[in-house]
Amino acid sequence: MNTDQHQHQQHQHHQHHQHGEGNGHGHGPATEAALAEMLDLDAEVLHDYLTGAVGLIHGLTAGDPPVRRILDVGSGTGTGTFALLRRFEGAEATTLDISAGMLEHLGNKARTLGLADRVHPVRADLDAAWPAVGPADLVWASTSLHHMADPGRALAEIHAALRPGGLLAVAEFDTLPRFLPEDIGIGRPGLEERAQALIDAAKAVDVPHLGSDWGALLAGAGFTIEAEELFTVELTDPLPAAAGRYAQSTLRRVRDHVADRLDAQDRAAFATLLDGEGPEALPHRTDLRIRAQRTVWVARRP
Repeated sequence: MNTDQHQHQQHQHHQHHQHGEGNGHGHGPATEAALAEMLDLDAEVLHDYLTGAVGLIHGLTAGDPPVRRILDVGSGTGTGTFALLRRFEGAEATTLDISAGMLEHLGNKARTLGLADRVHPVRADLDAAWPAVGPADLVWASTSLHHMADPGRALAEIHAALRPGGLLAVAEFDTLPRFLPEDIGIGRPGLEERAQALIDAAKAVDVPHLGSDWGALLAGAGFTIEAEELFTVELTDPLPAAAGRYAQSTLRRVRDHVADRLDAQDRAAFATLLDGEGPEALPHRTDLRIRAQRTVWVARRP
């Protein structure tokens, strides 16, 4: 079990947006830039979760041929890619995402980190034709499969892309991280829970595959499950330096997603929290904490 990091994460309907490491809804450069910032903050704040997940994968490669080719399915800003490349020093990674903007962001990060020669971004709509990306030794799919129109088909494509004996790591979550106490001192208590309940109520339409039985889907696609681990994040004061920005970025996306279903009092509370400048505004609060869970399945192609 690791405590410290998500995803991330926002989840809105986008069968045409397969960003992993979080979620994306909406279009346009401003929306995409905000999503990219949130995904990077997610990785920074939830660093220990990501380190733990990569460590779990690394331990299961003992005795295997060396990992040389990694495939990141729905790479977003590449947080999983870079964590894996740090651990598998002899590997290169192909990153798949539908968004040219996300892939450009990822490429810029790769250059900054000195990893550009080991990262190969590929733009692809994974609900359409998959690019020829095999054979891979390791596939990483973090919070991306639930966005696919047909996750079973995606798993079949991954199975085909993996070499025999290769590993697939799937990271998923059921709910968004939580940041606020029950009573935030403005409006009615329970603001965050009410907003989350609105998201939960729309899941069946917005993201019907969120919370699927991924173990059963993996087995059905021909994989052998090697490990399943729940990573629980519980961060309290002192929080990481980026925690406030992470909370603001995440809660802003929550508010924007459910704004038309909030009552006037809850909209006003969110406005004070996210757009205000007083002591009750998010950047000045001292009562934040971070609570999140991710489950990681690691499965092998026989």
